[in-house]
Amino acid sequence: MQVITPILLGFAVAFLTTLLPGLLNMTAAKISLKEGRKNAMVFAGGAAVIVFIQAFIAVTFAKLINRRPDIVYLLEEVGVLIFFVLTVYFLFLSKKKKPKAADDVVKIRSKTGNFFIGMALSALNFFPIPFYVFISISLSAAKIFFFTNLYILLFVAGAMSGAFLVFYLYIIFFKKFEHKTDFFLRNVNYFIGAITGIVAIVTLLRIWKSHY
Repeated sequence: MQVITPILLGFAVAFLTTLLPGLLNMTAAKISLKEGRKNAMVFAGGAAVIVFIQAFIAVTFAKLINRRPDIVYLLEEVGVLIFFVLTVYFLFLSKKKKPKAADDVVKIRSKTGNFFIGMALSALNFFPIPFYVFISISLSAAKIFFFTNLYILLFVAGAMSGAFLVFYLYIIFFKKFEHKTDFFLRNVNYFIGAITGIVAIVTLLRIWKSHY
């Protein structure tokens, strides 16, 4: 279980957070349609490498600050506030726009070029770093994740695998289900808002229980 648990945690977190349509997913799908699955898989590999690096940086940072309970408590409070703000934004304020692949990415290029383009686009998204910090601290507080070297390595490996699997699913199935995604895309913000709301409420209840 010491091996399986962190892998499953990292896999589940990355899979769920990457599953929603976004720039990386849609670009991988478009490359698959225009250049073939092999080139798209290379792009996905580059993007997944950055997921590994970002998750490792985040969890390592979380390990350092986890030694300071006062900082952890502050981050949990800030995290709850951020997730409540995101919930309000996605449920009531955001406009529904269909994610599009970057036009310059889907041009024909070498496999090496696609790999580094995948890395570059993934690196432009900095949100996963504070997200993984918050998630890893929350999982540690729940006693299902531990900041040991083995747990950290397996967790980030699971995160990379989960993200890559989502990219792979988009590459394989996007063309088949492209005409059926309109309903999901129109309501994707409600889905995100529901998730962030649940995370915020669960974290708030845990903070209240641990301190009161």
